[in-house]
Amino acid sequence: MPPLPTSLFDYELPPGLIAQTPAARRDHSRLLVVDRVSRTLSHRTFADLEEFLRPGDTLFRNNAAVLPARLRAQRPTGGQVECFLLRPVDGGQVWRCLVKPGKKLPMGATFSHPTGAFSGEIVAKEPDGSAQVRFTTREGEPITSVAGRLGEVPLPPYIERPAGSRRAEDLERYQTVYADRAHPVAVAAPTAGLHFTPELLAQLTAQGVRTAEVTLHVGLGTFKPITTDSIEEHQIHRELYELPATTQAALFPPLPGRRIAVGTTTVRSVEDFLSAHSAPTALSLSKGIPHCAEAGIFIYPPRLFRGVDVLITNFHQPRSTLLCLTAAFLSPGLTDGIAWLQEIYAEAKAREYRFLSYGDAMLIL
Repeated sequence: MPPLPTSLFDYELPPGLIAQTPAARRDHSRLLVVDRVSRTLSHRTFADLEEFLRPGDTLFRNNAAVLPARLRAQRPTGGQVECFLLRPVDGGQVWRCLVKPGKKLPMGATFSHPTGAFSGEIVAKEPDGSAQVRFTTREGEPITSVAGRLGEVPLPPYIERPAGSRRAEDLERYQTVYADRAHPVAVAAPTAGLHFTPELLAQLTAQGVRTAEVTLHVGLGTFKPITTDSIEEHQIHRELYELPATTQAALFPPLPGRRIAVGTTTVRSVEDFLSAHSAPTALSLSKGIPHCAEAGIFIYPPRLFRGVDVLITNFHQPRSTLLCLTAAFLSPGLTDGIAWLQEIYAEAKAREYRFLSYGDAMLIL
């Protein structure tokens, strides 16, 4: 099979279609409904989702909460430092971080917040440009708690905000209503879930739609474009995920309805798990043992999905791994899904749908 050119997943995205703010109400986002059987499109709003779901269907959703991961501090000389928390390395005291200005912060460099809430020391430099930072806080407070008070929401680079912004709207809306806020683990939101409201979820529950939780630690790699000439050459990022025993069981027969993935992060978790498990283990289910692993799966055409029947997703960046996944889900064929994806995105642009994280949604049936 010849290599799959990355150019097939490129398209022109007018800057004016990149949503800079969320919809006035979460479920007032527009919803482009794609029917793979009839190969038709319909234009609705997200609040209409109930019309397309059935009793017995299960919503698999990523409940990862977003950590306000961008911290600002000063060097002893007074120079400004930006420290972006990525993931813990050593029990939460040492974190892998992106630090700026990186070249001026060698091993042993220190910085602190003006209030004395935390200080950091560079204890290792990584080949990818990140650094390991050992944090010290008042009375041993977790750095995640400090970030909750002082950190900025790690909005994607295409959403423009002034430096130091802690807008109440972003703190609330760049987070799903079902996120486990007691344990913030993600540095990017599972954006397909941003459209749900408590009222819509209650409505779906009342009509017999179930839910199953997934926790995937969404990382910055989700925004990394594919720069290689072919898709196969791209080295995809890895992300930690967890599937509770009840979620594992809900993926296997007998299935009361369809398995509906809310977002590409959920698809990654489910398909990575099923790539190694053909059936749930009795031990995991009886003892409630969650499945914890690191997803390194790269989904692109052609692909048969083992654990997802319906997909809810946003409109993604050109040349992104998320666009590859969406094309694969549209059709199991090698090129049919790619060509159809380009047609769908052209239609969305013509009708001025809002794109990317704060944008509108697509339901692929």
